[in-house]
Amino acid sequence: MPLFDEEQLQRLRQTLKRWSDTTLKKTLAKRPERMKKFMTTSSVPVKRLYTPLDIGEMDYERDLGMPGEFPYTRGVHSTMYRGRLWTMRMFAGFGTAEETNQRFKYLLEQGQTGLSVAFDMPTLYGYDTDAPEAIGEFGKCGVAVSSLADMEVLFDGIPMGDVSTSMTINSPAAIIWAMYIVAAEKQGYDRRILRGTIQNDILKEFIAQKEFIFPPDPSMRLVTDTIEFGANELPKWNTISISGYHIREAGSTAVQELAFTLADGFAYVEAALERGLDIDDFAPRLSFFFNAHNDFFEEIAKFRAARRIWARAMKEKYGAKNPRSWMLRTHAQTAGASLTAQQPENNIVRVTIQALAAVLGGTQSLHTNSMDEALALPSEKAVTIALRTQQIIAHESGVPNTIDPLAGSFYLEQLTNQMEAEANEYFRQIEALGGVVRGIENGFFQREIAEAAFRYQMEIDTHQRVVVGVNEYVAEEPVEIPILEMDPEGYERQVARLNRVRAERDNAAVQKALRELEDAARGDVNLMPPIIEAVKVYATLGEIMGVFRKVFGEYHEPVFF
Repeated sequence: MPLFDEEQLQRLRQTLKRWSDTTLKKTLAKRPERMKKFMTTSSVPVKRLYTPLDIGEMDYERDLGMPGEFPYTRGVHSTMYRGRLWTMRMFAGFGTAEETNQRFKYLLEQGQTGLSVAFDMPTLYGYDTDAPEAIGEFGKCGVAVSSLADMEVLFDGIPMGDVSTSMTINSPAAIIWAMYIVAAEKQGYDRRILRGTIQNDILKEFIAQKEFIFPPDPSMRLVTDTIEFGANELPKWNTISISGYHIREAGSTAVQELAFTLADGFAYVEAALERGLDIDDFAPRLSFFFNAHNDFFEEIAKFRAARRIWARAMKEKYGAKNPRSWMLRTHAQTAGASLTAQQPENNIVRVTIQALAAVLGGTQSLHTNSMDEALALPSEKAVTIALRTQQIIAHESGVPNTIDPLAGSFYLEQLTNQMEAEANEYFRQIEALGGVVRGIENGFFQREIAEAAFRYQMEIDTHQRVVVGVNEYVAEEPVEIPILEMDPEGYERQVARLNRVRAERDNAAVQKALRELEDAARGDVNLMPPIIEAVKVYATLGEIMGVFRKVFGEYHEPVFF
């Protein structure tokens, strides 16, 4: 069902020419436009006016469809936010497990509807808190988790079978997930009812965030093991959150974020299929994580294009039969890289616009950044304002009252179509390179992102792009917002607990579990069961990762620039 017939479009061409030759020409003669070039955040030129001529080839049923139906352009659920609001999942973690546990409880009391765990740098790199490599990094960018004992404290008093938990962890994801599973079982919950997500997206680490540890092939094995284990043992758990967020934070354009993220998703699908899994057994539990950046319409178009691309690929390329396998379900987070240390209160406005774009784009879950995040981890006041931003959008703006309210906008639909077309061109380039892993190894993704980041910074430096408070509207004034301070004795408490675990556990059982894990790693069995057994006897994160470092080796990225 085409949106417009050719006769209507021909009349519109004549109308557009008349307007351009008369009304517009007179106006421009009196008052030129304020800029020579208008562009999106991704430096894509923006036309003066969009009309049905820009989307004349669109077919409603093929390209838009109905909410909750293929190709899901208008949303993955038939009632969207009229049925249930998105999950308000504020990212939190700092210092010790005790401190973060208190922040979790505070956020739940304030109306947050899901937990999202940030881990500190030693944990992200698979080191115990007292490892030499971890010195000076304890608790600074998230919570420290070195053993099952820390996970038990982190969720003390929080019913793990009732709350949905997201954990942003990648190289050590299988181990941290095992700790979560065992901690929940110790609370009395069956693992089959647990709900949540581990990020577990190692490909984007090689592409953008650089928190890889092992080479690509064994790293992909660990991800595939978790997908297989989750499909069999934790049917409500999302075993991977395929993440464009960090690709965008590294400086990519919106189209690069879209294309590279979905290409990673296809690579995980193909790895699981190669393992022998049926696509409809695991695809419904794949989830995504996108950035919500500054350009309002570009971001909305990105979410809509992502759903359509994924649905078509899953159905037509990979042969999925279950409609749930066609659905791209996503978490979104507002753009940390867009926040400024200058005039930090302005960040509240930026985050509001970005959050509104994510909601209008149809996200299932949302984190809103705090105004102070360019300066420090969020204070309690700042994180409350960020959460209230979501609640005001949900309950006061009227935006959630109808489904996909901007559909049919000539500009938005043209942007959606354009982003899909440009993403498809990237897919062709990646396939020609031999796939995502080969593209990582030859630096394709890294160069593309670096060039986009350089161009964006040059546009700021040359004042082609205004950043309020940074290169325009600058005010020399001291920052007067509260900054979070961690417990100065937290490190000593954390190390004391770690030493107590090592002293009180059955160390013979630990050594046996680590030997069995090493044997499994040298073979080809699924590694989740032996990891869980090692976690149960309180083997530490560093000890388990040490086994994998020994077997798999560590990856050192080639120099591409």
